[in-house]
Amino acid sequence: MNKRARIIYNPVSGREMIKRQIPDILQVYEEAGYETSTFSTTPTPFSAQKEAERAAKAGFDLIVAAGGDGTINEVVNGIAGLEKRPQMAILPAGTTNDYARALHIPRNDLVEAAKVIHRNQFAKMDIGKLRTGEEERFFVNIGAAGYLTELTYEVPAQQKAIFGNLAYFVKGAEMLPRIRPVSVRIEYDTGIYEGKASMFFVALTNSVGGFEKIAPDKMPGDGKFTLIIVKPTNFVELLRLITLLMNNGKHVNSPNIIYTKTSAIKAQTMDGSKMMINIDGEYGGDAPAEFINLQQHIDMIANTDNMAANIDPRDDDAEEREEAFIRQVEELEKNQQNTNNEE
Repeated sequence: MNKRARIIYNPVSGREMIKRQIPDILQVYEEAGYETSTFSTTPTPFSAQKEAERAAKAGFDLIVAAGGDGTINEVVNGIAGLEKRPQMAILPAGTTNDYARALHIPRNDLVEAAKVIHRNQFAKMDIGKLRTGEEERFFVNIGAAGYLTELTYEVPAQQKAIFGNLAYFVKGAEMLPRIRPVSVRIEYDTGIYEGKASMFFVALTNSVGGFEKIAPDKMPGDGKFTLIIVKPTNFVELLRLITLLMNNGKHVNSPNIIYTKTSAIKAQTMDGSKMMINIDGEYGGDAPAEFINLQQHIDMIANTDNMAANIDPRDDDAEEREEAFIRQVEELEKNQQNTNNEE
């Protein structure tokens, strides 16, 4: 009997590119031996998540998340809490496509991304579980908190669609002068950090928001989060950190960074102030928060040959985006210096 695949796609992702290519994508999975059907998400909250859970319980062997990182997150939330979980594939049609980069899935051609199924290669990927109060959510790539991480809420959807990663970079540059440290207590496997922090990241892959070296030594499926705590820094120091980050991940050696591996994290503010938690680019709840690593929890279709060889999946225009970001922050730094001189 043929295996069954369910493609859950966001019809508005990638400038509605998916809708036009569904026939070709269906053919790819049919040729790979899957009896394949589709589901188009709706504006109803958790549309993709509910369909993923339904399809998993109905016995589908493979669930394909076609869309941006938000669609992928919803599909994972639909199946991660189940005892019997189907395998997953992703077709990236979003803005940053961080998870596709980690799996070495083509990010500029949805049909080519689908064809990775023919390799019959799967990566056993860790999944993060976030607990805030009585709520639980799962994430595949990143948990974060701090003022800079809140930029994902401020970038308009239309701007993201038009400008892609650059929209995040520019918004990040605009927010840098507004960074204010938060008083936090962060517990992890080998210690506790109590004090001020500008932001912190809980990473499951090495790519976050288009920055491809934020966790340069991350190994998928190792059962560990990469925890990065950015200590209080002024505007100029933060710019230096970003430059180091773009320079092959050299930020990990900065005295302004705590960089460690851990299987669980507890985070809260020390003064009772509000701290929003961001998971996979979306609001996940407020601290106090607990992060738990579910090791090798879901089998993901991936180009494991390239993952093992550590071939750099860098975008063709990544250098151009990073240079644009640096120009933007340099301009902001100059403006701030002029303002200080006038005062």
